[in-house]
Amino acid sequence: MQERQFHSGFKLKRLVVKLGTGILTSGIGCLDEEVIRNICKQIADLRKQGITVILVSSGAVGLGMGRLGISKRPKDLPTLQACASVGQSILIETWQKAFDPWGVNVGQMLLTRDDLSIRKRHVAVKETIERLIRANIVPIINENDCISVDELKFGDNDVLSSLVASLTKSDLLVLLSTIPGLMNLDTGEIIHTVDEIDETVMNLAQGTQSPTAVGGMISKLNAVNVATGSNCAVMIAHGKEPEILHKLINGEMKGTFFVPQNNGLRSQKRWLAYFHQSAGSIIVDAGAQKALVERGKSLLASGVLEVNGRFETGAVIDILSPDKKLFARGITQFDSSEIEALLGKSSAEIQKQFPKRKHTEVIHRDALALVDGQ
Repeated sequence: MQERQFHSGFKLKRLVVKLGTGILTSGIGCLDEEVIRNICKQIADLRKQGITVILVSSGAVGLGMGRLGISKRPKDLPTLQACASVGQSILIETWQKAFDPWGVNVGQMLLTRDDLSIRKRHVAVKETIERLIRANIVPIINENDCISVDELKFGDNDVLSSLVASLTKSDLLVLLSTIPGLMNLDTGEIIHTVDEIDETVMNLAQGTQSPTAVGGMISKLNAVNVATGSNCAVMIAHGKEPEILHKLINGEMKGTFFVPQNNGLRSQKRWLAYFHQSAGSIIVDAGAQKALVERGKSLLASGVLEVNGRFETGAVIDILSPDKKLFARGITQFDSSEIEALLGKSSAEIQKQFPKRKHTEVIHRDALALVDGQ
């Protein structure tokens, strides 16, 4: 497949484009069909250049709200789900009609958090997307708001799009919304390039006031962390800028470019780091944190200070620093009660207590992934 040069030697073969509700609609329940047609034309052009495109499209809830005569985003779950149910069919039909002039077919995928956090379903989602791409079909992905409940939700499509970018090993994620990029709050100017998400950058984030949207710059920067941590670059730009995809890919700085971080995570470790909702957490001492981060060691019970939550053997849990900051995630070889009983014990003592266990580590290094830029 052709590789297109992008941003000083960056090679673009696979692209995820996320479109927010504010870009796709001109008001509650009213699709901006001109914007959609223009996006479809640009995507058709990119496909001719050998670039694979995956869409993550918001808008279902807003469209349903319009059809049902609701002016503010519902707070009760059944009404929200009803809006999504009504709006999703309108949304996907509109996309297909807009692609028809270019001879492009679309395939709809509606996902919940479980679809990506449960390993077998995670693999099945990836294989379905790859099969659609091989069939020359544009995957259009949205959260399955019709059935999602709080514990199954991604939070918003910014996060979902970053997980899709990681899952599909995409080169670039473009977040298109009414936000033109990350702004310098002192000067009001767009920051064109960000090398790393640090505390200073996070302090620039502000939430959204849209009655139909749930995201904002905070959610976008959280999404950027996931995508760039998976070695995928990210662009944030205004989706109603004419020919925005062409301009971005041709190097015109119409938004903010976030540099990918090549951490070399394998597939399972990416899944651990970014896709799974943790069943609980443990706090470790400074020595254990240093051994995990700097020397790639397994986590031993002697370095665990505290256990939070109830979880079983084989659960994915968060690993927190002494000041309770998340820095790693892994699959535990002991349940929560066992770990509490093992606090401070050596490997020899654990072997005596559990003589049938092959391993004495709380979390083996092969089942542990660093997160948040560690």
